Amino acid sequence: MLQVGDFRLHMINESVIKVDPGGAFGLVPRVLWSPLMPPDENHLVSMIHNCLLVQIGDHNILVDTGHGDKLTDKQKNFMQLQRPNGNMTDALARLNLTPEDIHLVIDTHLHGDHAGGNTRYDEAGKVVATFPNAEYVVQRREYEDAMYPNERTRATYFPINYQPLYESGQMRLLEGDTEIFSGITGHVTRGHTPAHMSIRFESQGQQALFVCDLASYAIHFERLGWMTGYDVEPLETLETKRHWQQWALETDALLIFCHDPQRAVGHYVMGKEGKASVVALDEPFV
Repeated sequence: MLQVGDFRLHMINESVIKVDPGGAFGLVPRVLWSPLMPPDENHLVSMIHNCLLVQIGDHNILVDTGHGDKLTDKQKNFMQLQRPNGNMTDALARLNLTPEDIHLVIDTHLHGDHAGGNTRYDEAGKVVATFPNAEYVVQRREYEDAMYPNERTRATYFPINYQPLYESGQMRLLEGDTEIFSGITGHVTRGHTPAHMSIRFESQGQQALFVCDLASYAIHFERLGWMTGYDVEPLETLETKRHWQQWALETDALLIFCHDPQRAVGHYVMGKEGKASVVALDEPFV
């Protein structure tokens, strides 16, 4: 568990997949990224999918929901999806919680690997909220982009993960940077998508940032020119990272990365030679 003031943050590794490095590293040459993230025998690299269970007082808040349990066998096989720690329900059970105990779900954005667990199929095959007692929140622009994708984005958005929630009134749409809960602010960190959010926690003088896909791996956060092939606005990603790099140095905030199998949690620290890097902490996965 990570403690940030009054917030108790539990890392949940929802799944692990294999991806083509062209997605993970975009235009970065193989000779540069491969020593840092060695590919397997099929020339693929690993991506984990971390979600965050946040507890404060009697409130249980979930940031992102992962792939969820609606994927077909074909989809899971294509991604080589594995769940070494079980699914989201298993992780919650280890904390003596059920999906019914979640009060708030914060969707950083609506790509399938982050919002797929928003909904599930019930016994009759109907799509229902995975967390029936929760309010779901996401940026209005993100919801609109997800409902009307273009040829570049349509393979990553699946309305089954969010449209039923909005139509039932269970999903609230945010307008820009918003304090979603006392001490929890959703900041629009543009680049991966135009309305992608990173989630900032502040309590008792301590801060943390769920970076999410502003920087999928810690190395993406360290190097402004490195971004994924998935980013729809890569130059916006670069400038957004520049801002949050400076913030991380000034605040010594805890940084939480959603896809990095090596450095999931750390601090952005200036080294003796004037070069900053993410210094990893042990990952306290549930």
